[in-house]
Amino acid sequence: MSASMEGESRPVVSVVPDDAGKDKFKKHDQVAFYRRQMQGPDLRYRALLDTLVLTERRALFELLEPDTQRRLLLSVAPCRSGTVRILIDELQPFKARYRVPDVITGEPQCEQLRVERQTKDSVTLTWSSGRHRVCVWHLPFRLEILSGDEVVVTFNSKGKLWFEALQDPSRAASNGSKPQDDDAGLWKETFQQFVDIKANGPTSIGADLRLHGFSHVYGLPEHADSLQLRDTSEGAPYRLYNLDVFAYALYSRLGLYGSVPLLVAHKPDRTVGVFWLNASETFVNVHYSSSDPQADQTPPVKRRRVQLHTDVHWLSESGVIDCMILLGPDPQQLFTQYAQLTGYQALPPLFSLGYHQCRWNYNDEADVRAVDAGFDRHNIPYDVIWLDIEHTDGKRYFTWDPALFPDPVGLQRHLEQKKRKLVVISDPHIKVDPDWSLYCEARDGGHFVKDRDGQIYQGSCWPGESCYLDYSSPATRAWYSRHFALNKYKGSTPSLFVWNDMNEPSVFGGPEQTMPKDAVHYGGWEHRELHNLYGFYQHMATVEGLITRSGGSERPFVLSRSFFAGSQRFGAVWTGDNVATWEYLKISIPMVLSLSVAGIAFCGADVGGFVQDPEPELLVRWYQAGSLQPFFRGHSAIETKRREPWLFGDEVTAAIRAVIQQRYCLLPYWYTLFHQAHTSGLPPLRPLWVEFPREQSTFTVDNQYMIGGALLACPVTEPGAQEVTVVLPGTSEIWYDVHSAETYKGGKTLTLPVTLDTVPVFQRGGSVVPRATGSASCTAELQQLPLSITVALNSDGGAAGELYLDDGHSFSYRDRKAFCLRRFSMLSGRLLSRNASEEGDFECDGVIQSVTILGVKSKPSTVTVRVSGTKDASPAFQYTEAHHMLTVINLNLRVTMDWEIEIC
Repeated sequence: MSASMEGESRPVVSVVPDDAGKDKFKKHDQVAFYRRQMQGPDLRYRALLDTLVLTERRALFELLEPDTQRRLLLSVAPCRSGTVRILIDELQPFKARYRVPDVITGEPQCEQLRVERQTKDSVTLTWSSGRHRVCVWHLPFRLEILSGDEVVVTFNSKGKLWFEALQDPSRAASNGSKPQDDDAGLWKETFQQFVDIKANGPTSIGADLRLHGFSHVYGLPEHADSLQLRDTSEGAPYRLYNLDVFAYALYSRLGLYGSVPLLVAHKPDRTVGVFWLNASETFVNVHYSSSDPQADQTPPVKRRRVQLHTDVHWLSESGVIDCMILLGPDPQQLFTQYAQLTGYQALPPLFSLGYHQCRWNYNDEADVRAVDAGFDRHNIPYDVIWLDIEHTDGKRYFTWDPALFPDPVGLQRHLEQKKRKLVVISDPHIKVDPDWSLYCEARDGGHFVKDRDGQIYQGSCWPGESCYLDYSSPATRAWYSRHFALNKYKGSTPSLFVWNDMNEPSVFGGPEQTMPKDAVHYGGWEHRELHNLYGFYQHMATVEGLITRSGGSERPFVLSRSFFAGSQRFGAVWTGDNVATWEYLKISIPMVLSLSVAGIAFCGADVGGFVQDPEPELLVRWYQAGSLQPFFRGHSAIETKRREPWLFGDEVTAAIRAVIQQRYCLLPYWYTLFHQAHTSGLPPLRPLWVEFPREQSTFTVDNQYMIGGALLACPVTEPGAQEVTVVLPGTSEIWYDVHSAETYKGGKTLTLPVTLDTVPVFQRGGSVVPRATGSASCTAELQQLPLSITVALNSDGGAAGELYLDDGHSFSYRDRKAFCLRRFSMLSGRLLSRNASEEGDFECDGVIQSVTILGVKSKPSTVTVRVSGTKDASPAFQYTEAHHMLTVINLNLRVTMDWEIEIC
């Protein structure tokens, strides 16, 4: 929900996209620090090579800018994971500058650097096996990272290093450097009627990097834009500044609800990343170019000439330069390197991968029960029903409206009897109400953000006049977390989960609809320093609250609208207040792919569009697309027409039922993919280039994608579509249509017919996909169903895949190694199931009922099943010659046992 929908308890929804009200958000040229850096003088920093100091963890150099005599301290630290950390701060700052805490999960293990070569112009450092090197050049200062003899990344290649020193305000005033008419926005900046007082004066930083040989870069969510980042030479830079942007404009570089300052560059033989760890307002310019020999100041060294490059310029309002280069060299290694820095995707409870039904707002307990019954009546599975702000007592979070929800415990127990859950909203603003104990506790405990004068900051949001919890304070997070305890959160039960909304933070009537930058947080830090971390910290505190509630035994589920790098450790995010149009359906795909590339793997878009009313065809197509995204939730605004799946006629109900049931059947595969994300950082949703890194034809594709390494999905996003065009990569690949079992050669573009109830999904030859068989009303029932596996043979007759199982809800998989990881592999007509982890010890009654093998050239004469300790069996099988498909049935093989099937 957004402030564009502000009003009383039943606000009137504006269905006009926010570009109509775009004046409430700044353009880049209205931001003073951006103007200063882009229009400022060229600074020629030099590295003082004789100041080199080598420690066990890093190399240190002093940098000098001769005109200003500004001195900086450069730290270079190579990490064992394959990253290089570049840190630049003032050599002798007036006071400490803000360094982003809590995002890096642990101090990376650094390598010992050694000097390989030193001249009066440069120092070359190497480490470990010597595969990578760093070369620091004296004048002009730049830092090259080499792999072998090839320069991969150059830091400060165009000399845009910028570092505004903190100043003592009293000394600055006496020196006359705080003019009343501050046109440069050094000490004061005005936007509309808002005045931002800068306690430390100008503090911005900036740097540029050249990515050699790269012409495709991705990442930097969140923007409603294409997957590949566009050249910003014409038009606006990408802005990273978390904002509540209702019905956001499409193909815009305006910052939305979350920010991940990770940029990923890819070319056929290498993938690299640039992680700019800064939580203040940040702009990123991207320029694709061929080399200009006149501009290349690099002294000749022995290396291959690189023709293409991409220049990336980062500009942030404050903080220090903390830039990590992730060296890959392949996409999988890069995802692991990033996860090692910022944390792995949380393993979600299984129920959260099912379907979620949400609306602003379900009216009362009777309404919730009726919707719940409707799913059963229409045989549509779902796991979670959600309540928005209207469920509370006057927008006071942790409360219930006594008239509309008089028995919340009874409601939750009703749902829990069906193994379903309830999610409620908890926003960061707290209603100013001296008669409300939670407000008084927060006020008296010092848990609210202050204004620049030291008073409690007050803004407006859904309850009206509100104060905002300071989640950057560990004490405040702990206090907030304790409120989820069952004895404090009256009316809650263990089956209640949480949704954090409006946590950019959204402030109705505030500058750009958010908190003033000169508000003050824990430790005396201004809001400008940590703005993009605000929602990250609420997400963290809520997750810790749910874990504490269970005594540390149960996995939480928390959805957050705002996020930052590392938010993947806490749960899920979604793409915010979208609109029920075909254009928003289309943009949801590159948006979730960008999130996935940047480590936020548990993501999705509101199915059907949050605002406006979708036509039935659009609703069906959105369910089809949403069922093929990690987070699958239908959600709509308060003034939209009701849109439960059975309200649009039998044809629409049947189509929606089919895709939701297919989602549930595929959950064993989704859950396995989330195990991979949790252990390796590899996202479940992947752009085609991640799986086909050498095929340049895939580098710009963002209307289709891979689900894991096995399934290719191409959702239909055009109205009235009767056919779709699908790119099938890999000239040596074989692809199998999952619905028809038709076989297609890779390296081709297909035009396929579609009807309203079909969406193209293909299984890749060489893969194995597990599914549940039969129907279930929720994931708890699904866990009791037998499994089937589909083996898709490659051109060599081989295939492999995994299946991950645990109890689906607890931390026992981690604490007691109570999990099962099976590996299926097929070669030369033998399909084997073996334990893929010696650690796991999880007993379950699950069985594999059938095996389907695609690509079997001829009908076998015999099929033999061998299980250790039992007599060989000859199961029944069916062979479809037209599709070269063999199905072995009635197997009843225990999932946790070793077995093999031989085809002769």
